[in-house]
Amino acid sequence: MTAIENDPTSVRRPLDAERVIAAAAEIADAEGLDKLTLTRVADALGVRQPALYRHVAGYDDLLRSLSLRGREILAQRLADAAVGLSGDDAVAAVGHAWRQMVRDRPGIYAATDRYPCAGDAQLEAAVERVLGVLGQVLRGYDLTDEDRVHATRTLRSAFHGFSHLESGDGHPLPHDPEDTFDHLVQLLCAGVHRLSRNTTPSGSIV
Repeated sequence: MTAIENDPTSVRRPLDAERVIAAAAEIADAEGLDKLTLTRVADALGVRQPALYRHVAGYDDLLRSLSLRGREILAQRLADAAVGLSGDDAVAAVGHAWRQMVRDRPGIYAATDRYPCAGDAQLEAAVERVLGVLGQVLRGYDLTDEDRVHATRTLRSAFHGFSHLESGDGHPLPHDPEDTFDHLVQLLCAGVHRLSRNTTPSGSIV
């Protein structure tokens, strides 16, 4: 049972899109995205399912909203993690923040893979905010604009891929995921330094 279902005041507050999305996010994070249905959301909010259609067009629209929220939260977490850091330290910090986001909000993070962003201006902008944070992290290295673009995309792919595998128990034992992730960060930073026109390390790898 979700916290919403335990809240005796939830049915008294006016229903709006924010409440619907919040309820869906809570269910998806607690029980898994595959368990999310409009019926489940309506039950959690104490309303009939048709009431939801005043605020979301349907399941796909709800999924889109969750994928947008997931990207927005991710961008903010990455930005917060990088404050006051630069170079290798910043790369490691945003990588760990990415993993923690997936651990904390598995349902809405999973939604970012379930709804395509191509052609959707709002979702594309949300992806660009994530890339923008990663690009800023790479300002600590002396990269050409083109190399920074490719390095930014590489960081995104690496952190997403590792986190996706980790969330699905895709890293076989007895290998320690923490050690593997530290090695991933070292490899990424070494690659960025190789591209950098200034080969002096700009921070320690953690």
